Amino acid sequence: MTDVVMPQMGESIVEGTLTKWLKKPGEHVERDEPLFEIWTDKVDTEIPSPAAGTLSEVLVEEGKTVGINTIVARIEQPPAPPVPAAAPVASARPAEQAKVRIEPMSPMRAKIAEHMVMSKRTSAHVTTVHKVDMTRVEKMRQKHKADFQARYGISLTYLPFITRATVEGLRAYPLLNASIEGANIVYHNEINIGIAVALENGLIVPVIRNADEKNVLGLQRAIVDLSTRARSRQLKPDEVQGGTFSITSFGGFGSVIATPVINQPQVAILGAGLVEKTPVVIDDAIAIRSICYLSLSFDHRLIDGALADQFTGKVKSVLENWSDEVL
Repeated sequence: MTDVVMPQMGESIVEGTLTKWLKKPGEHVERDEPLFEIWTDKVDTEIPSPAAGTLSEVLVEEGKTVGINTIVARIEQPPAPPVPAAAPVASARPAEQAKVRIEPMSPMRAKIAEHMVMSKRTSAHVTTVHKVDMTRVEKMRQKHKADFQARYGISLTYLPFITRATVEGLRAYPLLNASIEGANIVYHNEINIGIAVALENGLIVPVIRNADEKNVLGLQRAIVDLSTRARSRQLKPDEVQGGTFSITSFGGFGSVIATPVINQPQVAILGAGLVEKTPVVIDDAIAIRSICYLSLSFDHRLIDGALADQFTGKVKSVLENWSDEVL
């Protein structure tokens, strides 16, 4: 008989929530085959079976949070006769009522809710919005996107350009790359940018480490890799830790302007809206330009409005004056 335990998904992790069993009691499982899913405040992932055999006993039900190294199941070797599936837990079923449906939040949604409320309670949120002419970036995309697809098998999106411009802004105004610990300001020497990724039932923010060392190609590759593995539950714990600044792109869902919530313990987050062709006045003439809005939510405990606008203005300037050589 082999014990299956709750793994430790990082040095600071002391517990995890078992969100879903991928096998039922009595079913055969191969070694390293995904056995169950867990959620911690750092990562959402599948856990492989430590041995081949029959899942003979499930000790922790779905939705329960237990400490690391807790035995959650047992696998019998060699395969034993099928064990009847455990009766479904009544509380796991949505309660039906007077034209409403009530169901518990998933562990991920509950943790997201907790983090959002904590962030609003911790930071003095203020948002500034800048209109950005993305025409030069759009021309760059059109010029290189076919080559990107052919050579690297990935699309060339707006996000790596925005990320690269953000790096330049953080270099010029390092206070936006800092964090607060009590009455102290912590200045981070590394620029590690978190990229918000929408999941089917929530979101997660994997981190591009040393983003200042990557060009547009490197950033696009990192974004595709992290977002793909985030959606397939294959991120490692250290890939969702250590971010110093975050970016969320809501334009892909049609949103023009939003006010994102700061990803603690960071002091700012940049939101990018939809890029769309818009008539604008240039030198008293009407022209069609590719326009988007950048929304910077910042912690007013540390960042004043003037500094926030200077930072966002720097990001805007880099994007509007993009050089063909910077790729």
